[in-house]
Amino acid sequence: MAAARRVLKNRSRGNGVIITTIGAKLPKRLGLAISNTQYSVPNSDRIMPSPHLLVVEGNSPDTLQEHVAHGGVPAHKGYSDLLRELLPGAIVDTCHPGDVDAILPEGQALEGYDGVAITGSSLHVYNGGESVTRQVELIRAVLAAGTPVFGSCWGLQVLTCAAGGSVRRNPKGRELGFGRSIRLTEAGRKHPMYIGKPDVFNAPTVHLDEVETLAPGMTVLATNQISDVQSAEIRTSGHVAWGVQYHPEYPLRELAVIVRRIGDRLIGEDFFKDRSDIDIYANDLDELDNDPACKRLAWRFGISKNVLDKKLRTSEVANWIEFQVLPTSVKRGRG
Repeated sequence: MAAARRVLKNRSRGNGVIITTIGAKLPKRLGLAISNTQYSVPNSDRIMPSPHLLVVEGNSPDTLQEHVAHGGVPAHKGYSDLLRELLPGAIVDTCHPGDVDAILPEGQALEGYDGVAITGSSLHVYNGGESVTRQVELIRAVLAAGTPVFGSCWGLQVLTCAAGGSVRRNPKGRELGFGRSIRLTEAGRKHPMYIGKPDVFNAPTVHLDEVETLAPGMTVLATNQISDVQSAEIRTSGHVAWGVQYHPEYPLRELAVIVRRIGDRLIGEDFFKDRSDIDIYANDLDELDNDPACKRLAWRFGISKNVLDKKLRTSEVANWIEFQVLPTSVKRGRG
């Protein structure tokens, strides 16, 4: 994948939707060859359009602006970049339901996507408001369209509510930095999302809320001492969605930005003594992000290859593409 050549073909902005089209070579393991924005199936005369993905930005415009001001990458951009890396040649759009003025895709437009990914967010489902209800309604429509969904953190929570479950503020408090000893359930050990993942692992995380009541058709795939639902599958009426409470898409530098951005709250929650304490922690995250082989910092944070190796860290998203997105693309005549 690293050697794949990418050519930017088109980028436009309008009505709250960003469209980016990339041409590249697909990984050999997928058995596909790419030319600009179309790929061809070997031994076939048909030229099929590229897989088409949508990233749903969970944050409000104000939070996005604040995050960027602290040196971070907007969640939708980070997720889009990862999806293009994992599936070169994919067309990735973004939409922004947290912006109440943004126009959202609906109806048949949602059936035009082979997969929808939902980012994290600083919002809380139980607070309600238009920025929340627009997201729940959008994901409910995506599920009705039968389009596969993958949600990270907030994404899992929105999926749960859209499918009929509920979310609460975690009575155990915030989980910050790394979700520790996340353990696969029996269902999780058999699930394609966790192919290549150890039965017990750590993962980048930052969340205050958790799933309270499971939605109909929801199966818990992983758990730990902080949240009973660290990941789940929702399977109802023909639609399938995968969600995780942690952030496989986050590099460590994004955790560092978040810690700096919400630092005062974290001091109030007794994670840090003062701003100097925050700076030390965040700077160490930045250093480890730049040098994942740094034994000193890996030991200090208590993390290992399943966080520091990008391929392992992002394997849930890669498996979603392989087992959900690509089969849907074929079914819808794009593969």
